[in-house]
Amino acid sequence: MDLTLALSKAGHDKNQVYVIIDELDDFYMVANGTTKPIAKPKKKKKIHLQLIKNIPSDVLEEYDSTKALDDLIIKRILKSYNRRNKDV
Repeated sequence: MDLTLALSKAGHDKNQVYVIIDELDDFYMVANGTTKPIAKPKKKKKIHLQLIKNIPSDVLEEYDSTKALDDLIIKRILKSYNRRNKDV
């Protein structure tokens, strides 16, 4: 599975970045590694998420597609992404 990030557009978690774990009919299951771990992902409607298509290469370096995604890797990916976007 490819790495997909999404930005929350609505709800109390507006502007929060998540990693998409799974896709159901009209929902995505998302996790951020801390408040929403992989074991208990958040169910979020697709219309409430903005998919992030252009993921910077330095963020992708944190992700190894051969290994299973876990909370620690998700935290590293999001930390790297948020740090990069704060500087811009």
